[in-house]
Amino acid sequence: MSVKKVLVVDDSPTERFAISEILRKAGYEVNTCDSGEEAVVQSKMLLPDLILMDVVMPGLNGFQATRVIARDDTTKHIPVIICTTKSQETDKIWGLRQGARDYVVKPIVASDLLEKIGRLE
Repeated sequence: MSVKKVLVVDDSPTERFAISEILRKAGYEVNTCDSGEEAVVQSKMLLPDLILMDVVMPGLNGFQATRVIARDDTTKHIPVIICTTKSQETDKIWGLRQGARDYVVKPIVASDLLEKIGRLE
């Protein structure tokens, strides 16, 4: 699988920008959205190669959105990497149980994120 198109989901404009810049500089096409609800809709419309999902968002949180995306026939093939400040091992285990492929704790280290994306390819 080759990752070219990435959907970045985060309710913080600063985080969306920072992650998007890391990805664009590495040659990825980036789309963004700011809620779990929008992530579910955008994942079906855009069919990205990868979704980077924040957890702490109003409304549908990242765990819930990941679960919806991972269980939908249209989007279940799309890998999700959770990118969050939630650093407890129980959070990571829960995120992976919801269907995420990997888990990154903020603040994001560009080299770590790009390495995790590279492992998907």
